[in-house]
Amino acid sequence: MIPADATFDGTFPFAPHFSDAPGFRMHYVDEGAGEPIVLLHGEPTWGYLYRNFIPPLAESNRVIVPDHMGFGKSATPQDREYTLRTHVENLAALIEELDLHDITFVIQDWGGPIGGCYTALHPERVKRLCLLNTIVPLVAPPPLPDEPERTPWFEWIGAGLEDGTVEAVLGNLGSTVLSVMKIIGFENSAVVDQTWIEAYSAPFGSREECEGAIEFPIDAIQQRAGPFMLECAANAEAVRAKPAMLVEGMRDRAIYPPRAISLFEAMWPKGPITLLEQAGHFCQEDAPEIIVPLIRQFVRTT
Repeated sequence: MIPADATFDGTFPFAPHFSDAPGFRMHYVDEGAGEPIVLLHGEPTWGYLYRNFIPPLAESNRVIVPDHMGFGKSATPQDREYTLRTHVENLAALIEELDLHDITFVIQDWGGPIGGCYTALHPERVKRLCLLNTIVPLVAPPPLPDEPERTPWFEWIGAGLEDGTVEAVLGNLGSTVLSVMKIIGFENSAVVDQTWIEAYSAPFGSREECEGAIEFPIDAIQQRAGPFMLECAANAEAVRAKPAMLVEGMRDRAIYPPRAISLFEAMWPKGPITLLEQAGHFCQEDAPEIIVPLIRQFVRTT
């Protein structure tokens, strides 16, 4: 777990806040005032991913950035299940404690299923959703010609489960995080320096601290989240009723971009879509100067 006061040479200067409501020590950023914007990260990142989003969004809104259980400055309890259901329950406990309403979700990677399922279960608290290289899989996916059976990331996960690579690499993310992000689809090597490496490596000091990052892709490839997704899909219409936008980095190696786009269109046929041809899965690192104004405009106009 990262020390609470770590700022990584001032690149993450936000005051730390902690909640015990989810049953463990959960860290979150809380900046600005107004209608809340909740930014959700995925694998294998933490709130640092949104460091360039927080100040401009906080000029007009209250910005909440939680670190999921097992990531960032949050604790990695060893007696908890790391499943989609528990991550949604953890988020719900935090939102309940902070008494957030009229939420705008900004969601990427696993933040999509987490934020989408939360919205299905608590639609009265959510106002709109901004998807960034993610899916909200609450409707049947339309067929796509030439869709690969697995993307490069899940091809690697599938093979790695057989030969032990997943455990060896994801259990040592303190040393391998950049390589893992490149497999998933990290493009903007120009931002990588020693501080960047330290920030993304810091949560993963031991095998035990990598538990959340190990379990996320296994949850997906073994479809363990399926029964819970079906529960949430029962209220898909409440999610479809929310305004939504999509920004898609087209060099994503984890979620097949045409699949992400087709699922978004199935959920929100009139929702605006922005395609970033040079961006990858971690579009927050690749194009914050494009994405932040799009979010601010969407919040102002919906």
